[in-house]
Amino acid sequence: MATLKTVLHPKINKKGTKDYRLAIRLTVNRKRSYYHLGQKVEPKFWDAPGEKVKSSHSRHKQLNRLIRKKYDEIEDVIFELEASKHDYTAKQVIDSIRKNTKKLSFFELADEHIEDLTKAKNHNRAISDKSKINRLKEFAKNRNLTFEEIDEDLLKKMKIYLRNTVGLSERSVMNVFVMIRLLYNSAISKKIVDQKFYPFGRDKIKIKYPQTIKIGLNESEIRNIENLDLKQGSAIWHTRNVFLFSFYLAGIRISDVLRMRWSYIVGDRLYYKMSKNDKADSLRLPTAVNDILAYYIEDKRTSSDYIFPELKTIPVQDSKAIYTRIKTSIKRLNDNLAKIANQAEINKKITNHIARHSFGNIAGDKVSPQMLQKLYRHTHLSTTIGYQGNFIHKNADEALDAIINFSK
Repeated sequence: MATLKTVLHPKINKKGTKDYRLAIRLTVNRKRSYYHLGQKVEPKFWDAPGEKVKSSHSRHKQLNRLIRKKYDEIEDVIFELEASKHDYTAKQVIDSIRKNTKKLSFFELADEHIEDLTKAKNHNRAISDKSKINRLKEFAKNRNLTFEEIDEDLLKKMKIYLRNTVGLSERSVMNVFVMIRLLYNSAISKKIVDQKFYPFGRDKIKIKYPQTIKIGLNESEIRNIENLDLKQGSAIWHTRNVFLFSFYLAGIRISDVLRMRWSYIVGDRLYYKMSKNDKADSLRLPTAVNDILAYYIEDKRTSSDYIFPELKTIPVQDSKAIYTRIKTSIKRLNDNLAKIANQAEINKKITNHIARHSFGNIAGDKVSPQMLQKLYRHTHLSTTIGYQGNFIHKNADEALDAIINFSK
């Protein structure tokens, strides 16, 4: 006969004092085995008769849910063994539970994830994901959370913390949740946690991004930038060239612009792969782009040389140095774009990414969504339609005028 009981299992630590570990004790034929839940609870917070953490503990709800979940899992194993009339020992049952969970915590799996990204030289993603993981560490006060602990209640409280205490935007909070969801799915596939504990989806935690307002430059504002009298060879002149190079080629992302090599140009076309998703593309070079290239070809050393100067001194195999240089270069270019906006009398914040928004704004509904999908290098047409919806206002404006101009 098997007996399950949740207890505080004491152990002498290195300091010579007792740690009281939360554990589930299984007794079979008078022999005991313990499954430790990875949490410590002081005796004053423990309700021994009720086998639960007292409400005076700040995390009593989370800990009691963890107890119930693991208790039920052990009970299910016992039920299956008894139903099949198999003999078993307490140690065999607890060992089977340990084997199934593999004992990897959320942060241990997160560390593996960051290490894999770093080995793959995906430094941008590694740094971004590590920052999101650190948000959860801050909230959890560096506790080594199990996946079972990351439930709906914890995520709801974390959202409040990130919004109100840290001051993150709703979009940034959703980015943190996407990171947690990614690791949770990985844990499920690795059999670290059971699917039934998954906290996301219908009737659970939903990840929904808020709508954002994308504002691009109009034709007149682009002309103003083109017509600025800037000293050739100056930093601000170079910044304009990089910005317009991106705009003329349907808003190529700035990180890809700085990575452009002369070998990517074959005849009158540009062939390249996007660093974001490794998608290949080919675009015919407009005359305006060729005019920009003419300024930089004098510094061309080899066919594999970078077109723009930012990465010329970085060894091609040093991916981390390339990432760092691109990051610092983008900041400098954005600072110069603020000066360009001022000189061009543009009352909008201009960054390198605004080149992409500006292309979308000017394209409006002049080009079919299918063609814009190709130009933007979007994987799904729905992404293009959603993106372009930020810049198509004609029908809505005409409808509004038709309603409010009734008195004229």
